[in-house]
Amino acid sequence: MTEEPIRIAMWSGPRNISTAMMRSFENRADAAVIDEPFYAAYLAATGIDHPFREKTLAAYPNDWRDVVRIVLGPAPEGRAIFYQKHMTHHMLPAFGRDWTGACRNAFLIRAPEDVLSSYVEKRENVTLADIGFVQQRELFEREADRLGRAPPVIDGADVLADPRGTLTALCGALAISFSERMLRWPAGKRASDGIWAPAWYDAVERSTGFAPRPHDRPPLRDELKRMAVTVRPHYERLAAFKLHASSRKHGA
Repeated sequence: MTEEPIRIAMWSGPRNISTAMMRSFENRADAAVIDEPFYAAYLAATGIDHPFREKTLAAYPNDWRDVVRIVLGPAPEGRAIFYQKHMTHHMLPAFGRDWTGACRNAFLIRAPEDVLSSYVEKRENVTLADIGFVQQRELFEREADRLGRAPPVIDGADVLADPRGTLTALCGALAISFSERMLRWPAGKRASDGIWAPAWYDAVERSTGFAPRPHDRPPLRDELKRMAVTVRPHYERLAAFKLHASSRKHGA
């Protein structure tokens, strides 16, 4: 009988280091990854126009129930760890969440001002629902209630500042071993990347590891500043529980 994989569901909003984190885990010898498996179902349900919409709908399951069967199934190539990169805004209210109980759920956060500044470089128009802070808070609270303690939270800025220390703390919180292979990976495209990669992944395709971001982004427009203020309490709620490089365990 095949042993069940360790399923890690990493919940992030857009324009964080979520794809770099996926690279990090994929470079482990014992892990396989999946890239935003609910994306096509989200596009089908909302009708929203994103880059590569039609190709995404044609290539991936459009029903969230079919996605659940995949994420609860065996890991590709029979790997021991099945790392799942999930976008919080893809989890629409109609999509079931009971399946998350079969995963070790973790949360990747980023300051809202930085998210918005990066997001509008790719898509000029942005709504509150697009950036996933409210949905991330909801998923966090649900998992904390299930566990009776806070699930693992990491801040992308901390990963970039101290990759080894922060990832060691994350692996400890997830009850898996840390691997040095998580710190460096070959540049280039991956077969595991979503079909939408050409619209979003140019920087990560050039990357070979975690590197600090530049701090010279242009100031936010007034409406984006107001949006950042609106979602900051959700960010700060999760940030209160974030792991630090010196952490070896966590709790509420």
